[in-house]
Formats: sequence, structure tokens, C-alpha cells
Amino acid sequence: MEQWAKRILFAGAVMPVLAQAQLDLTALDRDMTGPRAKVLVLGTVHLRSMPASFNPASLGGVLDKLAKFKPEIITIETESGEECDMAARHVARFGADYCASNEAARLATGLDAPAAMAEADKLLKAWPGQAMQVKPAQRRRLAALFLASYDTASAYVQWLQLPEAERHAGDGLNEALVEKLIQAGKRNNENYLIAAQLAARLGLQRVHAVDNHTGDRIDVVDIKVFVHSIESAWAAGNQDMNLRKKHEVELMQASELLPLYRYISEPEGLRIYAEANVAAAMRAKSPEGYPQIWVAGWEIRNMRMVANIRETFRERPGARVLSVVGVSHKPWFDHWLGQMQGVDIVDAADVLK
Repeated sequence: MEQWAKRILFAGAVMPVLAQAQLDLTALDRDMTGPRAKVLVLGTVHLRSMPASFNPASLGGVLDKLAKFKPEIITIETESGEECDMAARHVARFGADYCASNEAARLATGLDAPAAMAEADKLLKAWPGQAMQVKPAQRRRLAALFLASYDTASAYVQWLQLPEAERHAGDGLNEALVEKLIQAGKRNNENYLIAAQLAARLGLQRVHAVDNHTGDRIDVVDIKVFVHSIESAWAAGNQDMNLRKKHEVELMQASELLPLYRYISEPEGLRIYAEANVAAAMRAKSPEGYPQIWVAGWEIRNMRMVANIRETFRERPGARVLSVVGVSHKPWFDHWLGQMQGVDIVDAADVLK
């Protein structure tokens, strides 16, 4: 009898655990009313690694495909103004070079980052509904405020929507800031050549910075040993990745990069990226556990980035969202964003067909 009582008690203890394990949070929106958000994650190569022959015009096919998706919100892989301002106030923890300086824009506008962000938000809330109603002075002013907010990509969105004759100093933009915007457009950077270009083309007023490095500033005794252990782990599990990279390099030489973006969006390629980044590190042996520590930082970074993306359409159920991010992040973005309520992940391969 005592044995049966123990079994009953054991079963009673296990049942809540089993019930919890079977709970599917992704199904809680099954009776949702209203439109569902559509999120497209574009995994991209970092354009700074493109060959010397790279011509931004080769992105034309990619931009055309993305324009047909008609995103209302575009996010990019760089730190937000709030994060940069926080880091600037905690130099001992994050260093003096966590973000590029906004000092020139602060001096030009007379506003620090928090004040500039508040002023930019105020302008955007009162922004004219039609592009033809927007005065060039308004765009120059907003561009200056974005620069003071550590948001060069959004400033460039405004710059691109100015007529050529209106791209000059004034309304908070001085000559130094004008030159900064001109140089931004010359950088091989997907934040400008894909995200900002597309935002301007679609008449959007800004892009949204969602990167976050506050959780992967890893504190270890010997950083050189740490880096070596991670690189060794990746090298040991990199055979499939090396084959993929070789073909990527070949596709980078083309005059049209749409085939490259189709290739890196393939499910098999994304699996290989995830395996090479994390699986190899998790099985690597290290007395200090450095590869596993790196994975923890990687997960924290991706979680915070995904949360930042979700915040961009928190007040906009049914929004169409494009996230432009390094392709190694895409498996995590697709997985975690796809678990959120009222959110559907759009297949990048279908969009790029």
C-alpha cells in the first residue's frame, strides 16, 4: 500500500511538469482579431566585405524585390541612440568608442542626444501626411536631429528625400554634417545602401536601430585566450561553412547581387550558419568554458535585438516590418519573432524569387 501511495504522489508531482512542457505559447493568438504583423528578415552579407569591384547599383534587384513587400517599418543592425547615450555615460564599463561620436551634431544643434531624440519624436508626430507637403527645411532639421541622436542612417533617409538643390547646410545642418551625410552614402554598408535607400524610396521617414551589445561585452581574464578559443572552435566545425563561403565570394563578383541574396537565404545555408556559430562552440573544450560563454553573449544579443524589433511595431498591430541584419542572426530572428503573438514570419526566399 505504501508503494502505491508513493507512485500516486510521484505521478501527481510529474503531471504539472508534463502539462507545463506541453504548453504552446505560439498558439495563444489562435482567436486573434484584427490584422497580423508580417515580418521579413533579410539576412545580408556585410557590404564592407565586398570586393573592390562592388557597385551599389548591383543591389537594384534586391531593392526592387524588397520594395514589393512594402514594409512600413525597417530595422537595421546598429545601436540605438538610447543605447549610445547610455554607453557614453558609463565609459568605465563600455569604453569611449562604443558608438561613433555625435559631438559635431550636438554642437550644431545645441542639443544632447536625449533632447535631440525628444525633438525628433515631436517633429515626426506632427509630420505632414503627404511628401509634397514636407518642406526642405523640415527635412534638414530632422536630419540634424537624427545626427545628434546617433542615428546617421535615419538622417540619410531624410537627405535622400531632399531635392538635389536642397542638399545643403541650414536648419541645424552645418557644412561638417552635410559632409558626414555625403560620406555616409559612399560607405559600403547595408544600413545605407539597402535600408536607408529603400526607406527613402518608399517615403518612410526613418529606419530603426535595433542592435545591442550590452549583453555581450564579455568580461574575461585573458581576452586573447578567449578569442583564440572561439576561433579554434569555429575552425574545427567550419567545413560546410567554408564551402558556402567560397560560393558566396563567387556570387559577390556579379553585376547583380540578387542571386547572392537568394543563396544566403536558403534554409540549408541558414542551418550551416547556425551550426557553425553555435554548435561548434558548444562542443568545444576549454578549461575556462570560453566558447560556451561566447554563446551566452550571442544569445543575449539576439534576444535583445528581437525585443527591440518587436518594440518598433508594438503600437502597430498588422504592421509590415523588414529587418535588415547580418545573415548569421537570421535563424534566431526568424525563430524568436515567429513565437510572438500576432506575428507571421515572411519567407525571404519567396520575396526574393
